[in-house]
Amino acid sequence: MPAQFDLIVIGGGSGGLACAQRAADYGAKVAVLEPRPLGGTCVNAGCVPKKVMYYAASLAEGIRDAAGYGFDVTPNGHDWLALKRSRDEYVRRLNGIYAGNLGRRGITHVAQPGRFAEPGLVVAGDRLLAAPRVVIATGGHPVVPDVPGAEFGVTSDGFFELTRRPESVVIVGSGYVAAELAGVFAALGTRVTVAIRHTRLLRSFDVMLSAALMRQMQEDGIEIVTNAVPLQVRRVGDHHELWTTDGHVLGPFECVLWAVGREPSVAALDLNKAGVRQYDDGYIIVNRFQETNVDGIHAIGDVTGQAALTPVAIAAGRRLSDRLFGGMEDRHLDYDLIPTVIFSHPPIGTVGLTETEAREAHGEAVRCFTSGFVPLYHALTEHKRRAEMKLVTVGPEERIVGLHVIGEGADEMLQGFAVALRMGATKKDFDDTVAIHPTSAEEFVTMR
Repeated sequence: MPAQFDLIVIGGGSGGLACAQRAADYGAKVAVLEPRPLGGTCVNAGCVPKKVMYYAASLAEGIRDAAGYGFDVTPNGHDWLALKRSRDEYVRRLNGIYAGNLGRRGITHVAQPGRFAEPGLVVAGDRLLAAPRVVIATGGHPVVPDVPGAEFGVTSDGFFELTRRPESVVIVGSGYVAAELAGVFAALGTRVTVAIRHTRLLRSFDVMLSAALMRQMQEDGIEIVTNAVPLQVRRVGDHHELWTTDGHVLGPFECVLWAVGREPSVAALDLNKAGVRQYDDGYIIVNRFQETNVDGIHAIGDVTGQAALTPVAIAAGRRLSDRLFGGMEDRHLDYDLIPTVIFSHPPIGTVGLTETEAREAHGEAVRCFTSGFVPLYHALTEHKRRAEMKLVTVGPEERIVGLHVIGEGADEMLQGFAVALRMGATKKDFDDTVAIHPTSAEEFVTMR
């Protein structure tokens, strides 16, 4: 006989754990199936260790800037392996905290992968579990391109396994991972080349952000090669060359890092046995209530292809449990106006429509306000980075539908502004807000 639960969550990442814990708080009997360390990509090979590396790179930049403030600082190198060991130990502590949270709530943790035997019936190792509600939250994994020699490269997962810093690296890709890891490598002393398929990084973001980041990266010594479509990777001694379809040969490089996207981790779930429908690219089809086409089977997070961000998965998971077990009948996640930050160097913050998206939707009703300046921090530094900001407004009331910023502090200032946009703030609301001086954030309320 299968073990009976009220809810089975397949996947112990941020979204799955949030869903499971919220359900347990309502009194549900819950099982979480996860064979790997708890916390998923975010905790183990994503947000958390990435932000640690971002801080390390920022400290390196701070040491460089210190002379402008009168400090005689001479760095004596950087111990990559020591940083890795400390970072990994911190992640292990988080794994233990997650396990403790499950235990305190009486949630059963099955350290096995789960797969469907039929709707409502899940196999995990030699165990059989049944529940009227099953949530799929298995996340995604990095894509490795299908080109000869691809196995010589590493993905973002492999980045966190590196025991020493490579002297040279080519990063293939143009999204979050490429932008963030390029900044880390460069700040810590690696010679970095970024190879992108098209003409700009972060193509889904506002053009202002993309152009500013590329300019800053190039000023930091990062080479950006455009229109570079990988053809093959060739090993040359201890190094590698990247060959592109237009006949160019890049390198040699000590490390090749693939940052060409992610895909849903669903292949081992036997979704066909449950009858769950998917898009052609493998993502699970859900409605606004995170429901699949099969009654009682839900999906949240990266497996749905909807805004693949950790806080989105957490919010979707909690709202789902609020509805299923908390009596909140219409509770669901609104996927509009989701703020996001890229921890590049400098960081980027963005929420709402890009200027292009706004003009496509609202035409001549769109008005944009921009500001560009060198932050006060760089008044005394030799190496200066500009900040760029943009407000996108619509209609005679100039309701703000997009807010975009690149510059120091962008990551921290965005959260509050995202609240303002969700509340329907207008340009006048911003204008009527007293500025905090001297800050970069004040530019948003003083733009003309």
